[in-house]
Amino acid sequence: MVKRPSFFYGWVIIGIAVVSMTLVMGIRHSFSVFFLPILDEFGWSRGSTAMMLSMNLLIYGLMAPVAGSFGDRWKARRVMLIGIAILGLATAGCAFAQELWHFYFFFGILMPVGSAFSSWPLLAPALANWFARRRGLVIGLGQMGAGFSFVYGMFAEAIIYQLGWRSAYFVLAGTLVIIMLPLYLLFHYRPENKGLKAYGATELPAAKGLTSEVSVDNPVSSDWTLGQAMKTYQLWLLVLSFFLFWGIGCYLVLAHQVKFAEDVGYSSTFAASVFALFGIFMVAGRLSSFISDWVGREKTITLATILSIGALVALASVKDASQPWLLYVYAICFGYGTGLYSPTMVAAAADIFHGRHFGAITGLLLTGMGVGGAIGPWLGGYIYDISGSYISAFVLSMVCFGLACIAFWIAAPRNATRVQNRQMKLPSNSKL
Repeated sequence: MVKRPSFFYGWVIIGIAVVSMTLVMGIRHSFSVFFLPILDEFGWSRGSTAMMLSMNLLIYGLMAPVAGSFGDRWKARRVMLIGIAILGLATAGCAFAQELWHFYFFFGILMPVGSAFSSWPLLAPALANWFARRRGLVIGLGQMGAGFSFVYGMFAEAIIYQLGWRSAYFVLAGTLVIIMLPLYLLFHYRPENKGLKAYGATELPAAKGLTSEVSVDNPVSSDWTLGQAMKTYQLWLLVLSFFLFWGIGCYLVLAHQVKFAEDVGYSSTFAASVFALFGIFMVAGRLSSFISDWVGREKTITLATILSIGALVALASVKDASQPWLLYVYAICFGYGTGLYSPTMVAAAADIFHGRHFGAITGLLLTGMGVGGAIGPWLGGYIYDISGSYISAFVLSMVCFGLACIAFWIAAPRNATRVQNRQMKLPSNSKL
């Protein structure tokens, strides 16, 4: 038996994930508070301006499996440091933008490359490596930063109010680099670097790594390659679910929610505060994702879907500034529902496909989100530009949520052991 230390270092990795997701994703998720002053200064259409977020999500999705694959093969810490440097430069570059294509380049292309190489495509495998049990809870804890990233928008809003949107980009870039470079450099390790094993792993020598670990939650484990995983319909259904739920459904709404609230008569500060409330309840949803370890991944995703659709019904019902309670209902339900969805999705993928190539597999899920995200923000702006209303866009998001839930049920992560047993009977000489 290996004596477990009184303090398990995996909790440090969770802490790093929270801080990283808050700062890295906070830059992207502050888009809606930058959206207003950029529109006011340049007068571009909403569709063409929102395209920079669509590009950001698309490039992020395309780069995520590349980043995950690099992290699987090289030292993830080195990859993360490079990613932070790129993201910092891209964020600062937005402060100099004068033309729409400048935003497309810095925010739409360079920024997501830095984000992919410094955040979730590398953090998700790290959490899976450190924790073989209770992954629904652990991934939910690690993703709290994604919820805080929306609260981070209030920080950006305050800087914009005091210094202007260009200076705000400088402050966000400096905060990111000053905090994240030393955090990754000094504290990010794999279990074998510390002579430790994953929480809940069977008693195997630490030097052999985690490729053969067995989880109590997931008693059969196989070392999937990306090529083998791509031959299963389960992976593509999970990708489709992420594409529909987060890519189109969520990001269509998130890109335009502050502007929608302003259109019906609320101040930008109040709208940003609702945005922050959404982030707080997203954190609550992620903290509650442990319920998927108890009731199952499918039932948890269904609850997330019901809450998200209900939230958009409340949002679409807002007609003027006399009904602020509807915005609160929207922020609470949408935050909690989307907060439940993401860690449950990653935990479901880990149930089936965990292994030393899980970084690349997780990246492919994010590709689905990114491709959908390339459509959602732009489509929401386009629908408004041609109709003068967001209602049709919100209805489209509701449909996407429902279809995403159906795709997840068909993928059936509850049958993970059966899928793994079938894979273990196949030749394992496929490498990608």
